[in-house]
Amino acid sequence: MSTIKQIATLIARVILGVVFIAHGWDKFAITGLEGVTGYFDSLGIPAAGFAAPLAGVIEIVGGILIIAGAFTRIAAAVLFVDMLLATLFAHISSGIFVTNNGWELAGVLGAGALLLIAGGAGSWSIDAILAKRNAGANTRATVKA
Repeated sequence: MSTIKQIATLIARVILGVVFIAHGWDKFAITGLEGVTGYFDSLGIPAAGFAAPLAGVIEIVGGILIIAGAFTRIAAAVLFVDMLLATLFAHISSGIFVTNNGWELAGVLGAGALLLIAGGAGSWSIDAILAKRNAGANTRATVKA
């Protein structure tokens, strides 16, 4: 992968991860679980008392993993589902614009996650380091056999 693609992928991962972390953190520290649970309940989300902290944990942990480029495709897949559910339960009926609680932010975050599912974290990631290490181990095992 070219250097410009690596730089772009890294910057996109960091921005996407920071936004996910911020939204997860909001659920615990700013709006708070009580407020988020009440909002989820008003939307008819099943088990809102469980779903609210789960969404927060998914967004914080997923954001950290995306920034690090660790287990990126798995983290991105979970975050994509998180954003799909947010879109369907909370935003789709309000149109597109985020100023009206529309789906644009959840859609863009979901699209970013989808790109990471398809393209991976890039060469500047923990995933790439682990892949190189595993490839070396497989080569050594094959030579010994």
